[in-house]
Amino acid sequence: MKVKSILISQPEPQNARSPYYDITDKYGVSLTFRQFIQVEMVMGREVRRQKINIDEFTAVVITSRTAIENFFRVAEELRVNISPNLKYFCVSEAIALYLQKFITYRKRKVFFPKVKDKTMYDILVKHKSEKYLFLRSDVSNSDIPEFFAKHKIDFKEAVLYKTVSANLSDLADVNFDIIAFFSPSGIKSLFENFPDFKQNNTRIAAFGSSTKEAVESAGLRLDIEAPTPQAPSMKMALENYIKEVNRK
Repeated sequence: MKVKSILISQPEPQNARSPYYDITDKYGVSLTFRQFIQVEMVMGREVRRQKINIDEFTAVVITSRTAIENFFRVAEELRVNISPNLKYFCVSEAIALYLQKFITYRKRKVFFPKVKDKTMYDILVKHKSEKYLFLRSDVSNSDIPEFFAKHKIDFKEAVLYKTVSANLSDLADVNFDIIAFFSPSGIKSLFENFPDFKQNNTRIAAFGSSTKEAVESAGLRLDIEAPTPQAPSMKMALENYIKEVNRK
């Protein structure tokens, strides 16, 4: 079945240059953005109890815009001046571009997967000597810690925010051709809001191995997966799928 509508379980991008909009421009597909989870802040004093000293790290690993927002919030609360030499490793270009709200982007060292890089993991391997701070929520949705441990890379995790299910009653239903998920919490929110949800012809897209596992554990069919060597970002995974099915 051709794809005409996609529900992205994230907030609508504030940047008009977001790569997601290319999908609408190229294929005429309708995009709906709706965050499935709400964020509760972890206060600076709680982060301090985690024995996190931001100044000790040479790089941060970022997998979401929420992580970016809370990193700079906590730094401000703790009165930490972020070093201009800090390196930012982002899971996608869209996440990297969001840093522009907080830093002078062109003067900072920002890394994200490009065509030659395949995935962020390929980039991290090339920078094994950094001391990394992995920014995350209380519910981990990434296998980055396992990757760091496997490659004996110096890192620490910082829980900067907590996630709870959002009220999605304004959606009325979830009748979309594709629903894209980015964390296990998104799957949990779907069923808390729509306990009788049936997948039927809806295609499910998942970013990250833990999200994939949550999709399958919920008894849903996984149709689109990211990141992969062919699709290091969700946008690219969606576009590759649409190219295939909409040309039939």
